[in-house]
Amino acid sequence: MNILVLQHVDVEHPGIFRQFLQEDGHRWEAVELYNGQPFPDHDCYDALWVMGGPQDVCEEDKYPWLIEEKAFIHKAVKELGKPYLGLCLGHQLLADALGGEIGKSAKPEIGVCDVQLTEMGAVGVFFDEIPERIKCLQWHSAEVTKMPAGATCLATSPDCAVQAMKWGTRAYSLQFHVETEADTVANWAAIPAYAKALEGALGQGAIEKLDADCAAHMSEFNKSAERIYMNWMQTTAQV
Repeated sequence: MNILVLQHVDVEHPGIFRQFLQEDGHRWEAVELYNGQPFPDHDCYDALWVMGGPQDVCEEDKYPWLIEEKAFIHKAVKELGKPYLGLCLGHQLLADALGGEIGKSAKPEIGVCDVQLTEMGAVGVFFDEIPERIKCLQWHSAEVTKMPAGATCLATSPDCAVQAMKWGTRAYSLQFHVETEADTVANWAAIPAYAKALEGALGQGAIEKLDADCAAHMSEFNKSAERIYMNWMQTTAQV
């Protein structure tokens, strides 16, 4: 499979998924939207992954390429039926591109948090063999406030109703992060907007606190990531 990855900042890449892709012989190519790289023709790839980033979905004046990105996602998912995986901002962009709504979180989620599968999430393919409650890295101050027509919520939390979403048979997205690696916190904390949010949520020594918390749960993170990766691959065969 040839996977197109849309990146919004250099350090928010597929993370540990890169290891799984390499082991399975899949190819992936990143389009660095933050560097002005152009979108390819839709015929050039088999599936679309959209990563996180410090941008907000509504910041089209500041980041004009968001307009084209939403149109690109809409065509890939709704018109062409391409398999899709969105993480954090990629989750919100999927919802926005398909007619949903995004808003500021009443209570931002930053840190290692719990996510609960919904009834639909617990019986579906995407979260097969995933515990109904899992630990994950959260780092967001916006969320999906209204899912697009036809979407199903697969996971939730007390502070964010739509933690995971399915649209159609081959488009899936997560508000939380499962691609986490040992250097993720340090790399993301170098982004000013992320550092500010992190310190606001966790206080002095926030980077060290979160890094230690992620390290303590890294084995669980990586196990969840591998299972979700395998399950997503299964969904690509659905029509």
